[in-house]
Amino acid sequence: MTDPVDLTAALVRCPSVTPEEGGAIELLQRMLAEAGFSTERVDRNGIANLYARWGTGGPTLGFNGHTDVVPPGERSAWKHDPFAAEIAGGMLHGRGAADMKSGVAAFMAAAVDFVAEAPPQGSVVIAITGDEEGDAADGTAAILDWMATNGERMDHCLVGEPTCPENMGEMIKIGRRGSMTAYLRAYGVQGHVAYPHLAKNPLPALVRLLDRLASRKLDEGTEHFDPSTLAVTTIDTGNPANNVIPGEARSTINIRFNDAHDSAELSRWIEEEADLAAKEFGVGIAARFTVSGESFVTPPGPFTDLVAEAVEAETGIKPKLSTSGGTSDARFIKNHCPVVEVGLVGATMHKVDERVAVADIVALKDIYGRILRDYFAAEGV
Repeated sequence: MTDPVDLTAALVRCPSVTPEEGGAIELLQRMLAEAGFSTERVDRNGIANLYARWGTGGPTLGFNGHTDVVPPGERSAWKHDPFAAEIAGGMLHGRGAADMKSGVAAFMAAAVDFVAEAPPQGSVVIAITGDEEGDAADGTAAILDWMATNGERMDHCLVGEPTCPENMGEMIKIGRRGSMTAYLRAYGVQGHVAYPHLAKNPLPALVRLLDRLASRKLDEGTEHFDPSTLAVTTIDTGNPANNVIPGEARSTINIRFNDAHDSAELSRWIEEEADLAAKEFGVGIAARFTVSGESFVTPPGPFTDLVAEAVEAETGIKPKLSTSGGTSDARFIKNHCPVVEVGLVGATMHKVDERVAVADIVALKDIYGRILRDYFAAEGV
């Protein structure tokens, strides 16, 4: 039997801070190859990625996760070395313990044991990236591009991100909100505050625009999503003088949106409001956008039922089907196949003293093992 706790500890000891591979993906590739999986490194632009497959026929169930982690910050602030994987008080401590080396270890252990003990009529795919915490342009997206080029497919996929707020088993994710950022630049004419008629102050226009954007209620929420949100995250002028009207001001806003919207529609709305404010005050306003992902949902049905029933069977808790939280690599996979996220408690992810309960790692392996058995017993869903 493969011990997911030992594997989690081994992964935490790999200092795989994005974009460094840190030995984590090499460790998993060796393990999968020894278990009879065909493996392929799908590195792109210096990012390490791994694709592995057991079996040749269908149905095909995939698992996705990442081994890269965010920086630990000031190491002296940690009670335990962030890369030592120390176990104390029933908790395994370290950077990536919750997000998400424990999830990777749990589904790896479950998959390796499953194909050895009860080889299915079908295939199991493991897709691991080292670029989830970074820009993500060369991580799971690169693996999916490689799969498309090489005729590889998954019928369904599980992502092992931490999904539970407080207690193991209480939540799985069947979708995610979209995320986009707007970078606004208002520009006018710099001048002396005593002669405002000789200047064009861009700040009133920018403030009016931000007020209009932030005051609008985007929606009331939808069947599977909470209401969309817009947050002004910064306003900058770079002007230290109290007697100078600035010639330029910048602001950034972030929108987390549900399936009532898409990024193109929201971009048009912001541009229209920017044009109105610019004309009203006689200045210019330019907008630039980046989109982390569109909103998506895997509708409740046979696949989500199978996952939820496995969680309840192993934990005694019926999980809530949620679309809350930030973005994940599920936003790429949803274009390939139905995807559900199920993982551990994420309360300490990205924090000093990140940690995960040892018992929860074992329970998560059991959940994944039950999902594998039920999925192939039903010959897919």
